[in-house]
Amino acid sequence: MWDRGEEEALLRVLHSGHWWRFARGRGVELTDPEQGDRGEIVAFQEEFAALHGCRYALAAANGTATLEIGLRAMDLDIGDEVIVPAYTYMGSATPVLQNNCVPIFTDIDPDTYNLDPGRIEEAVTDRTKAVLVVHFGGQPADLDRVLEIAARHSLPVIEDAAHAHGCEWRGRKAGSYGAWSSFSFQSSKNMTSGEGGVLCSDDEDFMRECRSLAWAGRKPGGPWYEFHRLGWNYRMTEFQAAILRVQLRRLEGQIRQRQEMAGYLAGRLAGLPGIRPLVRDARTTLHGYHIFMFRYDEAGTGVPRERFLQALEAEGIPAFSGYTFPLYRNPMFLEKRFINGGFPLGTVYHDDLDYASFAERCPVAERACRGEAVWLAQNLFLGTRQDMDDVADAVAKVLSHRDELK
Repeated sequence: MWDRGEEEALLRVLHSGHWWRFARGRGVELTDPEQGDRGEIVAFQEEFAALHGCRYALAAANGTATLEIGLRAMDLDIGDEVIVPAYTYMGSATPVLQNNCVPIFTDIDPDTYNLDPGRIEEAVTDRTKAVLVVHFGGQPADLDRVLEIAARHSLPVIEDAAHAHGCEWRGRKAGSYGAWSSFSFQSSKNMTSGEGGVLCSDDEDFMRECRSLAWAGRKPGGPWYEFHRLGWNYRMTEFQAAILRVQLRRLEGQIRQRQEMAGYLAGRLAGLPGIRPLVRDARTTLHGYHIFMFRYDEAGTGVPRERFLQALEAEGIPAFSGYTFPLYRNPMFLEKRFINGGFPLGTVYHDDLDYASFAERCPVAERACRGEAVWLAQNLFLGTRQDMDDVADAVAKVLSHRDELK
C-alpha cells in the first residue's frame, strides 16, 4: 500500500542528487561513516531505532544481509551451533551456514507456529552459541520462556523480526528483547521498499563492528580506501530509506487495523468445522498479522488442503499453503550442499549430522507443512469487516460442499 507520500519522497531524493549515503567524491577521508552527509538513511535509522526502543539501527540491503552481519559480528567459530525454528523462511538459516556455523532445527508451538520453548533444551549441546527466534507471521515468540531458558544456558537470543515491524510483547516492541534483532523490508512485508533490512541493538561496540562489516570492512574514522576486515557491500540506498520513512509513519495505525480485522475474522472462522485459527497469545499486545494463519483439518473434512485452497480461489479468496516442507527437508540440507560441498559440516565435527532425522524431532512443523497450515496475506487485513465476512462466508460455502469436493 502506498500513496503520494512515497512518490514525494522518491522525487525528493531524485532531485537532491544524493542517491547513496555519501554525496562526496571518491577517496575522501571521513571522520566517521555514520556521520557522513546526513540524509534519508541516517534519519530512518534513528526513527526506526527510536520506535522499537533500541539505541542503534543499521540499515542494509535486505533482512538476510542483516542476519549475516550480526552473526559475523558475534565472532562465532567454525562448527558452532545456532538453534533455529524448523518452520520459517530459508533466510533464517542460510546466514548461519554462510558464517561457517551449523543450524540446529527445533519444533514449533502448535498454537502459534513460533519456536516451542519447551524444545530448546533438548537441542542445546556444548557447541550451541545462540538461539534464533522468529516472530512468525507478526506474533512475537514466547520471549518470557525463551529468554529464561537461554539465560540459564548463557546463550544470547537473536530476534528474527522480519515479520514483526512495530509489534509488541507485553507492551514492549519486538526486536528490543534479544542481544540484537533483524527486520526485513522485502516486497511482501508490512513495511517495504522492495528490498531492504535493518539490524537493531543497544550494544555500541557490536554495532560498530556491524557497520564496518556492512561497509566492506572499513574502520569508522579511518580513510575511505582502508579496509580492516572481510566485509560486504550491504548498503541501503537513499531511495529505499525515503520510502521506509513514509511507511514508518503509518505503521502503528496499520498494525491496529490488521489486528482488529484479524480478530474479527478469527471469531467468524472459529465456529466452522475443520477450521482452527492460530492462537493470539494474551501477552502479544500488538500483532502485525504479516500472515494470518489457520489450521485446516484434512482428516476431519475429508478434503485435501490443496483441493480446499483451489475451491477458495474459485470464490475469489487468495489463500496459500505456505511452506510445503520444513526447512531441513530442502534439498540443500538433505544433500548438504553448503560451501564447496558440506562445509562447515565434516570439518571439526558434525560429519554424521543427518538433517532428514529432524523430521522425528519436529512433528508439529511436519504436520503444518503436510496439510494443516493455511495462510492469508497481510494486505487483506487493511480492508473492512465486510471483507472479513466475505472471507468467512467463502470458507463456510466451500466446507458446505465438501462432499462434492471429495
